[in-house]
Amino acid sequence: MSDNQRSDLFAPLTIGAIKVANRIAMAPLTRSRANMDGVHTPLAVEYYRQRASAGLIISEATNISRQGRGYAFTPSIYTPEHVAAWRQVTDAVHEAGGKIVCQLWHVGRMSHVSLQENGGAPVAPSAIQAGEVVFLESQTLDAPSMPRALGTEEIPLILEDYKRAARCALEAGFDGVEVHSANCYLLEQFIRDSTNLRTDQYGGSVENRIRFPLEVVQAVSEIWGADRVGVRLSPITRAVGDTPLDSDPQGTYGYFAKQVGRLGLAYLHCVEGQTQSDNEADAFDFKALHAAYGGRYIANNSYDRQMALDAVASGHADMVAFGRPFISNPDLVERLKLDARLTEPDRNTFYGGGAAGYTDYPTRT
Repeated sequence: MSDNQRSDLFAPLTIGAIKVANRIAMAPLTRSRANMDGVHTPLAVEYYRQRASAGLIISEATNISRQGRGYAFTPSIYTPEHVAAWRQVTDAVHEAGGKIVCQLWHVGRMSHVSLQENGGAPVAPSAIQAGEVVFLESQTLDAPSMPRALGTEEIPLILEDYKRAARCALEAGFDGVEVHSANCYLLEQFIRDSTNLRTDQYGGSVENRIRFPLEVVQAVSEIWGADRVGVRLSPITRAVGDTPLDSDPQGTYGYFAKQVGRLGLAYLHCVEGQTQSDNEADAFDFKALHAAYGGRYIANNSYDRQMALDAVASGHADMVAFGRPFISNPDLVERLKLDARLTEPDRNTFYGGGAAGYTDYPTRT
């Protein structure tokens, strides 16, 4: 492979043990099209198949347990029914020549009692209520319920949930898994000192706060092989409401990236702020984070075509993940290659519903 190919957004790449056709990833996109039990419908098969030209599809965030669910109609990966539904998706993606990994998700405090078994409280590192909103089965929005702090003895049980979900993803035919440690959900709630006020071995120092997320990554890697496991981080992302940042994002996330980098993972996937227009990425050195990690790096933060070309050419990123453009442009890779016009998505159909705004966006031909 020539030097030009090595820095080409459209050239093939090996990311961990996964060989991808290009450097364009489909970012995880919650679409709320599964049934109330978290089982995908046949619509998802077509949706993912249509987008299989992405070098790597990162599935929508997928619940590792009933406790981990925070939004209605999101898919899960912990029962035989979930496995069977996802198997149809992965088979379709592979038949179309694509690769797909499953993003493993526990929302932590970002949930509601109506979504929990027997109306129980959501769980979190500490009993701090989230200021965001969640989507309920009534198809209405509500504030997350007050969570309860996890007992020290409960944390290994959630680790077992991650391991079970990882095994289910393997059975479902995915090419790997991504551990969701971003977007203010459970694992990031442990990482940030703003949402983790614990005094046991999982709280206090940065070494303690990253202990559980690191245990999850290690456990999943034992099942999959580290070179088929990725991790997603969002050091300066705030959720919809009032989720505060860590007091030292650069130090905290740099330390975590260094620790997971020692495991030989497939990649580190970073959300570089809220939006590029906010210019928040200037407040955090993502190049230093990439260096601390030391392996393949997927950039994600409202990238456009030129920004993606520059990021790969400069070595800032090995791949670039696109989110919303993939919703309305199933053939996004071809459009980017040709610098063709992109179709704008209909925001009214982002969450819930059927085929409209999901599988009915046309390709160029």
